[in-house]
Amino acid sequence: MTEKKRNWKPATQLVHAGTLRSEFGELSEAMFLTQGYHYKSAEQAEARFKGEEPGFIYSRYANPTVDMFEKRMCALEGAEDARATASGMAAVTAAVLCSLKAGDHIVAARALFGSCRWVVETLAPRYGIETTLVDGRQTSNWQDAVRPNTKLFFLESPTNPTLEVVDIAAVAAIANSAGARLIVDNVFATPLQQKPLELGAHVVVYSATKHIDGQGRCLGGVVLSDKKWIDENLHDYFRHTGPSMSPFNAWVLLKGLETLPLRVRQQTEAAGRIADFLAEHPKVSKLIYPGRADHPQADIIAKQMTGGSTLICFDLKGGKKPAFAFTNALDIVTISNNLGDAKSIITHPATTTHKNLAEEARAELGIGPGTLRLSVGLEDTDDLIADIEQALASA
Repeated sequence: MTEKKRNWKPATQLVHAGTLRSEFGELSEAMFLTQGYHYKSAEQAEARFKGEEPGFIYSRYANPTVDMFEKRMCALEGAEDARATASGMAAVTAAVLCSLKAGDHIVAARALFGSCRWVVETLAPRYGIETTLVDGRQTSNWQDAVRPNTKLFFLESPTNPTLEVVDIAAVAAIANSAGARLIVDNVFATPLQQKPLELGAHVVVYSATKHIDGQGRCLGGVVLSDKKWIDENLHDYFRHTGPSMSPFNAWVLLKGLETLPLRVRQQTEAAGRIADFLAEHPKVSKLIYPGRADHPQADIIAKQMTGGSTLICFDLKGGKKPAFAFTNALDIVTISNNLGDAKSIITHPATTTHKNLAEEARAELGIGPGTLRLSVGLEDTDDLIADIEQALASA
């Protein structure tokens, strides 16, 4: 990559970075739907497998279309290397497990997406890996949880669904002093509004299914870090367990990246207006939005995020019954469990994304029967506010 390309702004990187062209000179990225690759000689095949000659061997290991997606994500994130996976949870699982062994210890924030929490709280212990869950908002909790065998810290910020924020730089400093790696799930912030690697994190994971695709079309994930960590930890795990992304999905996600800045900017601006409307509504008992001054961690947001969020978390008075009545009365906003889509989506976490957590665990995280998560899409903001207002009248 030339010096000029390294200085490109994000919007330019997301259109051009990492582009490979075949001898046909195609303008749009090519989709290489192939499992294997042709070698000119037995000697070349041997050199490829020895790592003495660059090139592709098998699409479970690497593929030209997937490679373009990985390189473009690296340019945006400021990472040295990346591996794209079949889903966001494949990325999380690979990042967490690839460097650990029986007897190691994880410290994780308790406020995690349900499946992420299952990986660290249920799956990892089956392999002899200990886990301690902490309230990640309090920095001292991370330090207090460190043991001699602590190898990994894991958090998401802002959190799903309550939009809590963790001081990434402070947690990274504790991880460094403990000789541990910090993994940050950066889905809710997007790579445009938060740069965990610049804040000291060692590994960043995304569900590309969300904002990166942004139009509800396909699954995908990506793990980004320094090349040494990926070569020594993730590379063999990835090759031998097979969580690789399909070339078709990589092509779709490349197209999604081209419009990511436009979508996220519009969605964030709309979410800010909707959050202000909800904050004043008498049927809303609590609202959390990272773009507002009344967010509990507004000081941390100011130093580590460059924007608010496309998501809003709020509680309706009266619990589940009015929450369900509200969601059922929405006309434009769709009931689903996805987020980051061009379509606005409402989710009731207690009965969907976080239903497998015990009621006490949900309460501990601030997820009550009236809690709702709104992912703001690309519809006209005035239309969305009008839709929410009429639905609140039914709550």
